[in-house]
Amino acid sequence: MSTVESSSATPSATPSTTAHYLLLYDVVDDYVARRAIYRDAHLSHAWQAHERGDLVLAGALADPVDGAVLLFRGPSPDAAVTFANADPYVTSGLVTRWRVRKWSTVVGVDAATPIRPSAVAAQAFPALPDASGDTR
Repeated sequence: MSTVESSSATPSATPSTTAHYLLLYDVVDDYVARRAIYRDAHLSHAWQAHERGDLVLAGALADPVDGAVLLFRGPSPDAAVTFANADPYVTSGLVTRWRVRKWSTVVGVDAATPIRPSAVAAQAFPALPDASGDTR
């Protein structure tokens, strides 16, 4: 089962816009035991996506190993969807469900839409005149 989740209130990304997308995997109970025969093919697929500039980070969740998270960056969720549809972990049935979520990143050097505290404050508290009539 697969889904691409998005909000209808949020406009879709345009080709000039870059956003982050999380590809979230749910996996079978015995995933760790069964993944060995597919791991090289999966890792090759992942490193190729990284070298193209689509995949930023990826890895399994730990304690317990019950899923994985893959971070993509691009103008749309298409690279994440294409990746999942061709991933050996998905095609072999190790992944029981996958979904892609747009992630609004606002803090950090790689944030798609960096927002600094002063920008938030300026939006929330527009300039008000002080006692002398000057705006602050």
